[in-house]
Amino acid sequence: MILNSLFPVFAIIVLGHILKRFGLTNDLFLSHSDRLIYFIFFPILLFWKIGTAPPAANMNFSYCLAGLSTVTVVFVLSIFYIKIFRVGEFQAGTFSQSCYRFNTYVGMALVLSAFGEAGGQLFGILIGVIIPWVNVMAVTVLIWFSGRRLAFWKQVQVTFKAVFSNPLFIACVVGLIFSNTLKVFPKFLDNTFALFSMVTLPLALLSIGGNLTLKSLKTYFRLSVVASGFKLVVLPLTGYFMLSAFNVSGLPFKISMVLFTLPTSTAMYVLSSQLNSDTDLASANICLTTILSFFSLTLDLMLDFGFKSM
Repeated sequence: MILNSLFPVFAIIVLGHILKRFGLTNDLFLSHSDRLIYFIFFPILLFWKIGTAPPAANMNFSYCLAGLSTVTVVFVLSIFYIKIFRVGEFQAGTFSQSCYRFNTYVGMALVLSAFGEAGGQLFGILIGVIIPWVNVMAVTVLIWFSGRRLAFWKQVQVTFKAVFSNPLFIACVVGLIFSNTLKVFPKFLDNTFALFSMVTLPLALLSIGGNLTLKSLKTYFRLSVVASGFKLVVLPLTGYFMLSAFNVSGLPFKISMVLFTLPTSTAMYVLSSQLNSDTDLASANICLTTILSFFSLTLDLMLDFGFKSM
C-alpha cells in the first residue's frame, strides 16, 4: 500500500530530473509549465475537489486549527534560531520559509493516491485555510530581514497582495462557497475538471524534478540540513502533538500528518526573489527536503497503514 502510493509520485519527480538532464525539457519549458500549473491547472483542481466536498457547515475544522497552530509554532522557532545562531539577513527570510512551507503538488498527488477522493477534499480544505496564514508569516519575515524597512501600511499592502492574489487561496475560497451553495457540478463540467486533473499533477511533479539542482547545496549544506530538520522532524512532531491536543483522529489526522511531512514549497523561491532574500539557499533547501521527504513520508504512511503495508 505504501509503495503503491509513494513510488509513483517520486518516480515522476525523478523522471522530470532525467528529462531535464537529457535536454528533453529545458528552463523555458519548465518556466511556462510552472505558470500554467500555478495559475490555471492546480487552482482548477483545488476548486473541483473542494467544491465536491461535504458542506463546510457540517465539518469539524479542528484539524485546520491544529494545522494553523503547528505552522505558527515552527515559524516562531525558526525566528528564535535565526536570532540565536545569527543567520544572515540575506538568508533569514528564506531559511524561515523553508521550515514550515509545504509542497502542495506533492501533497495532493500523494493524498489522492493513498486516501482517494475523500482525502483530496480534506487536503484541499486544509491547505485553503493554512496557505493564507503561511503567506502572511513568510512575507512578514522576508520584509523584516530584507534590509528595506517598509512603512507599516506598505507592509500591509504587500502582505495583502501576497495572500489575496494567490490563485490557490482564491480557488479554495470559491470551492468552499460552491460546496455550501450549488454543491453539484453538471456532468459536462465534472468530466472537464476530471481531464484537467489528469494533466495537473503529472505535469507539476515533472516540473519539480526538472527544477531540482544540487549546485547550491554544497555551499549551504549546514543551513539546509537545519532547515530540513525543522521541516521534516520538528514540524511533524509539533503537528502530532497539536492534532492530539485538538482531538483530531481518523482521516483528518492522517491527511494533516502527510502535510507536515511534505518537502518545502517550490513557491518560496519566487517569493524570496521578489523580497530580496537568498534564492540559492531556497534552491538548496527545496532540493534537500524533496530528497529527504521520501523517508519522512514513508515513515508517516507506515504509521498510518501499519508496517506490514509496504
